[in-house]
Amino acid sequence: MSAYGRPARLAAGCLLAALVGGGAAAVALGGYAAPSPGRAETLSTLVVDRDGRLLRPFTATDGAWRLPVAREAVDPRFVRLLTAYEDKRFFRHPGVDPLAAARAAAQAFKHGGIVSGGSTLTMQVVRLLNPDRARTLRRKLDEAATALALERAVGKNGVLDLYLRLAPYGGNLEGVRAASLAYFGKEPARLSIAEAALLIAIPQAPEARRPDRDAAAARRARDRVLDRLAEAGAITAAEAAHALEETTPSGRRAFPNLAAHAAEAAARRAGPGGVVGLTLRRDAQHALEELARDRARALGPGLSAAILVADHATGAIEASVGAADYFDASRAGGLDQTRTVRSPGSALKPFIYALAFENGIAAPATLIEDRPARFGSYAPRNFDEGFHGTVSCAQALALSLNIPAVALMEAVGPQRFVARLRAAGAEVSLPGTEAPGLAVALGGVGVRLVDLATLYAGLARGGATVPLTDDPARLAEPGAAGRRLVDPVAAAQVALALLKSPPPEAALGGRIAFKTGTSYGYRDAWAVGFDGRRVVAVWVGRPDGASSAGLVGRDAAAPILFDAFARLGGGIAPLGPAPAETTVAAADLPAPLRRFRPFGSLPEAEPGRSPLVVAYPPDGARVELDGGAELALKAAGGVAPFRWLVDGRPLPPERRRETLWPVSGPGFARVTVTDATGATASAEVRID
Repeated sequence: MSAYGRPARLAAGCLLAALVGGGAAAVALGGYAAPSPGRAETLSTLVVDRDGRLLRPFTATDGAWRLPVAREAVDPRFVRLLTAYEDKRFFRHPGVDPLAAARAAAQAFKHGGIVSGGSTLTMQVVRLLNPDRARTLRRKLDEAATALALERAVGKNGVLDLYLRLAPYGGNLEGVRAASLAYFGKEPARLSIAEAALLIAIPQAPEARRPDRDAAAARRARDRVLDRLAEAGAITAAEAAHALEETTPSGRRAFPNLAAHAAEAAARRAGPGGVVGLTLRRDAQHALEELARDRARALGPGLSAAILVADHATGAIEASVGAADYFDASRAGGLDQTRTVRSPGSALKPFIYALAFENGIAAPATLIEDRPARFGSYAPRNFDEGFHGTVSCAQALALSLNIPAVALMEAVGPQRFVARLRAAGAEVSLPGTEAPGLAVALGGVGVRLVDLATLYAGLARGGATVPLTDDPARLAEPGAAGRRLVDPVAAAQVALALLKSPPPEAALGGRIAFKTGTSYGYRDAWAVGFDGRRVVAVWVGRPDGASSAGLVGRDAAAPILFDAFARLGGGIAPLGPAPAETTVAAADLPAPLRRFRPFGSLPEAEPGRSPLVVAYPPDGARVELDGGAELALKAAGGVAPFRWLVDGRPLPPERRRETLWPVSGPGFARVTVTDATGATASAEVRID
């Protein structure tokens, strides 16, 4: 005999019948209120790209995959089939279906207990919000009354949103979005009829029907849903037959894990729950992660690769690949190599030349010697152990010759060089407490991949840097002035020289301004380049910093750089127009700039002569002038004759200490004077 007995049958019939005609009264008399959102507000953190596409989700704080989702993001057909199967009068009842309740009451009276229960979708949501395995009549009445209150509070659409978010799908999967990603590997915006039927079937018995545990049981449950939907006319017989032939998944797929390192950092900043948007482009990120993984594997065991791509106008990072394979422990995939400090090798050479050009120490056409030289106790050698004799500075940069770079570094000054890089936003690390020396020219300093990308982006945007970021709220405004790196003419001169860098084998040169670098001992290989739209930076090496025989920037990193540009799509954007003064022939250079003479070979100044300085305007001066007016320039000290330049552009060849500069408009300018000994002096001035 049933535990309920005949009295229980009568009670069941009476109580459930009361729901048919007096559900609203139950709410009023019992003081029922809508349930607390509870777990519905404990959501997974999602990191998405600039277009809202999922890069990486994280479990909620309780360990569940509970992804935020709303009905607008779910295939409308799924919602239609769900209501047709679970609650066909969903849109017509107030939270409790009187007809279903009457049927449940009759079944309870007949069998002495709850058989079907008459649950609506709203009542199911109530149970999901307040899990309780009890199946008593009192529990059923409470659910019904609370369902009425819930619908009054959130409406039909709110109920659907809660169901789509909380429906159980086995293990720690909750909600339609998590289930669709785990079982089908896609968002639920487009579902086949068979997929929709499976997602309807699993929540009825989530652990017994998990495809990853019992694919056969999942298929049987799905097929029963399809049969009932066909019988109810929700789908056609042909649609049901076609869906029955579709296979069911037999396991769980991995959730998306793109930009793993950037996503982890973003999730830490945001805290638990919610959606975090980054500036990354999902397609670009996926393509470059594949590129880094494939190339690192081809290069050999233990090697990793990192790639950073940014829009140099705004600083928006479009792709950030921190390692060749996030899950490969042999390559330390968990470490973000875009933020690791390493020796850049020759990758900083362009900025030595840029400062030399800016300060009138040299020009692209200036001849410089590439031959054995000693700088105190320091005797650098070229990478290929050979010498090229007399070359132009532009050629020396394109060929990455070491001795000319060190000679120019001596003239620029290592301390001044490092200070300028830091002022432009790059984090530059020096060993111990030592002051920077000439070895900085060849990699005797530590930088990160993101720092190199920032500096090269500065060259691309006319000599001013903006911070590179994946946070949309921190982007620079288009046309922002940025931090001064070098003047526009020097930046353009270096960019033109880098366009002539020898490309890797089978690659087309002359379209990307790029530079490679190889650190001492073959530990790090670099390649950084830019076109008119993006800057791309590549690092290859061992995460533990060990040496790798034959690891050279041109052979290991440069091919990845060129392939990255190709995979980004949109073609190579040409560099912007260069200032008219960018190219000056050797014959048009002032005599001291036609050939670079390193310190120790310059003619002596007259005895008692004071050092060359710009006497007016003084460095940092602010001058008010109308457009078209002339500003007097005056030098003190030094040896006549003199040569004047403004922002790297020579003024008419007057050899006097004083000259006039026709000011074209407001802004910052750099005034430089050179004398007969090759000495230079500069001053920055602001014209209002």
